[in-house]
Amino acid sequence: MSDSTFEITLEKFTYGGEAIGRLPDGRAVFIPFGLPNEVVKIRLTQEKQNFARGEIIEIIKSSPERMEAKCKHFTQCGGCHYQNLSYENQLKAKTEILRDQLRRIGKIENPPVQKMIPSALEWNYRNHMQFHLTKEGRIGFINSNGNSTFAIEECHLPENSIDSFWKELNFESNLNIERVSLRSGDENDLMLILESASPEAPELEIEADVSVIHLYENHPIVVAGQDHTFIKILDKDFKVSASSFFQVNTKMTEKMVEHLITQLPINNSTITLLDIYCGVGLFSKFFADKYQKVIGVESSPSACEDFVFNLDEFENIDLYEGTAEEILPKLSNQINTLTHVILDPPRAGIDKHALDAIINIKPQVIAYVSCDPSTLARDAARLINGGYQLKQVTPFDLFPQTYHVESISIFESN
Repeated sequence: MSDSTFEITLEKFTYGGEAIGRLPDGRAVFIPFGLPNEVVKIRLTQEKQNFARGEIIEIIKSSPERMEAKCKHFTQCGGCHYQNLSYENQLKAKTEILRDQLRRIGKIENPPVQKMIPSALEWNYRNHMQFHLTKEGRIGFINSNGNSTFAIEECHLPENSIDSFWKELNFESNLNIERVSLRSGDENDLMLILESASPEAPELEIEADVSVIHLYENHPIVVAGQDHTFIKILDKDFKVSASSFFQVNTKMTEKMVEHLITQLPINNSTITLLDIYCGVGLFSKFFADKYQKVIGVESSPSACEDFVFNLDEFENIDLYEGTAEEILPKLSNQINTLTHVILDPPRAGIDKHALDAIINIKPQVIAYVSCDPSTLARDAARLINGGYQLKQVTPFDLFPQTYHVESISIFESN
């Protein structure tokens, strides 16, 4: 690869936290931590036939929107991407990226993207943090190049209970721990999760009143306290085990639930709700008393156990443990009533066989909760080809300071 440097003008943000510019030969070049309309001197870090990646050596002409980052590790750390932008401008940038992905990948000419719902908290909003350890045993993050771990002195994303606790953690050097997670539950109940490739739990001395779980190949071994915590959403408690997924921004999760309640119009109780990728039952619990039947589909064994606990008060619940692509084709012959669907897939979006099965079931309404605009756009195009109309897309800022865009899209059958 040539070690050439170039002076370029950055044009706009792209999904992934970078800004795009053009090299003299016309290739697109993606630059982290740059802002649109800035003139920058860059060095290439990766070259492909059709595009390249680079890093800023010098900002020749700075954007008037550029501001001082709050965190000393900004640009060294790969976790935040937009601390150099005001919060208002972050919301605008992310909304435009969502619209652009739906147009470009989804081929939706005028996507019905609503105004982004801002986060109640711009900082200290995460109820779950994942750290890595340096060789010396210090708490750290992977750097922005993705090739090493560095020790951190500050982070402004975790909730206050996590923020005051992680700084007290000290580990021995060269421990066989791949990841250290902290999850905060009701009343600042804390859970410390140590993930390792070894069945031997690391020896720890912790004086604080926290639960400690050693996670080996997704099998939790309780070292101290409980293997779960409880997180309250609106007025409902959810049991969340160490291995189970749960949304990291509690206040914004509440706003998403409220939005879904207004968007899924239930006129009578003869409708079945299919909650696909249902997790610990977050959405099912709010809708169980509104539908004749709720059917959950989830592949994580620990999330399924939590779901059963969380939905225990209801009689009209079925739960299928397995992947959506395994379960849905079998279910599609059994469901012949009116159905609504809530989808909350991982970043990779919906497996094609699962999506075909959903179209085969012919639900009246599909609410698609997405954490990745590019896979949402791909799946939206498939749903539209399958006879659905995209009524609206509402973005929610669950991850301030980062490029991640959460959204809820409502599809109705034609």
